[in-house]
Amino acid sequence: MTDLFTATPGGIRLSVRVTPGGGRNAISGMAADADGNKFLRVVVTAAPENGKANAAVVKLLAKTWKVPKSAIRVAAGATGRRKTLEITGDARQVAERINATVDEMMDGTTDGMMERQ
Repeated sequence: MTDLFTATPGGIRLSVRVTPGGGRNAISGMAADADGNKFLRVVVTAAPENGKANAAVVKLLAKTWKVPKSAIRVAAGATGRRKTLEITGDARQVAERINATVDEMMDGTTDGMMERQ
């Protein structure tokens, strides 16, 4: 298990860093800031205007982790690259899906988790 996220009474709280205007929609890895706080790196093709990039992040993560888009909301950082997402639902199931994604990336079995068109 990573310390990438924290369980909340209603689900999971997750930190992400979004790169809008990228060449693909993908979870590109995991990183840490200078204070050691871990976050998931996400790249989306959408522009950072009128919430388009946020919507693309929600769509990508919902599809990857098989949760409804309505279960993911941007709790903080809506206009910045660093965001805190809240994912409602069974915290254990969501955590397992997040961990599986991270494990695949760290094992080198995938070069990020790309959205399948």
